[in-house]
Amino acid sequence: MNNKSFKPIEFDGFRKQAGLNSFTLTSKQWIEKTNAIGLVSKQGRYGGTFAHKDIAFEFASWISVEFKLYIIKEFQRLKEDENDRLSLEWNLQRTLSKINYKIHTDAIKENIVPNLISQSQINFAYASEADLLNVALFGMTSKQWKRENPDLKTNMRDEANIEQLVVMSNMESINALLIEQGLPQKERLIQLNKVAIMQMKSLLANEDLKKLDP
Repeated sequence: MNNKSFKPIEFDGFRKQAGLNSFTLTSKQWIEKTNAIGLVSKQGRYGGTFAHKDIAFEFASWISVEFKLYIIKEFQRLKEDENDRLSLEWNLQRTLSKINYKIHTDAIKENIVPNLISQSQINFAYASEADLLNVALFGMTSKQWKRENPDLKTNMRDEANIEQLVVMSNMESINALLIEQGLPQKERLIQLNKVAIMQMKSLLANEDLKKLDP
């Protein structure tokens, strides 16, 4: 958004290697190879690695699901305050969905759709990946949820709590990376389910986060 001189080709090289045991990347290498401007790496007594706050927040969110939930809770509170003043319509779930939708669908399009033939197969691939996440987190597909909740006009993600939405947001990004690495769907389902269990346990066990609930 802010760096017109960023080198996307070099970035693609890093993205394809990310997740491999042999892959290493220093902040200095990242800056030099991609012409990044959001990071500064200095050596010496007063040196270190410094990042723009947007990058720092994203990095902290990546290593700590609790931190990510704090950020989202605070964002939600500020938006609700803004709504009270400006009477704006806002929905947390819609916002989270928009943030990760493009990452997720682009990964499917670039890595799965090119290998398919018919339009019906392409449509099935998108639906299948969406339900992969649903099964990993909720234990059922959207169709199964509808069948078990015939009186509700919403869908399973509409009924999800804030913790589930945070985990779903993380899983969308993780699944995009796993797709890039070429992992078959069965293996991705197992890994995503482990992520969902681990992160939900971590969020639900955090007493400080419970204090944020209204």
